[in-house]
Amino acid sequence: MNIVAFGGSSSKKSINKQLATYAASFFEGANVQILDLNDYEMPIFSLDIEKKDDYPIQAINFVEQIGATDLLIISLSEHNGSYSAAFKNIFDWASRVATQTFQQKPMLLMATSPGPRGGISVLDTAKVRFPFHGAKILGTFSLPEFNKNFDESLGITDPELLRKFEKLIASAKVELSA
Repeated sequence: MNIVAFGGSSSKKSINKQLATYAASFFEGANVQILDLNDYEMPIFSLDIEKKDDYPIQAINFVEQIGATDLLIISLSEHNGSYSAAFKNIFDWASRVATQTFQQKPMLLMATSPGPRGGISVLDTAKVRFPFHGAKILGTFSLPEFNKNFDESLGITDPELLRKFEKLIASAKVELSA
């Protein structure tokens, strides 16, 4: 199984990238590719730029990465209640390359933040929006108070949150094996 995982942030120390990487580690034997949004920097999306220069190669590569996977694991960063600018720009360009950006690939959709809401606003936005772009969302997970509930070496430390997370992973494994 091929897995593409990423955090929806350009931060070098992205907590969402940590969560997505952690989730991917539960799929033993999988070929996991962790994407870094910094590898997909492009001009801010504009129809004028698209007409002049066509699609940036980074947008084409992003869509190709999605097409080559069996499972997407995305943990979105929340900036002012929505996607980070870095992710939104990649998403905007990628949706021009392929309207069905997520290509009906199974997806685990997550979010985390240092605050008590755990990125729930961006998660809710994505749950509604992503299916219009070909996302087959298997399940969602929000991890509140990342710094309190996650340890780099142990993973999710709150027993109830860990139980919910493990249930999501188990459900995804069943769905993927069907």
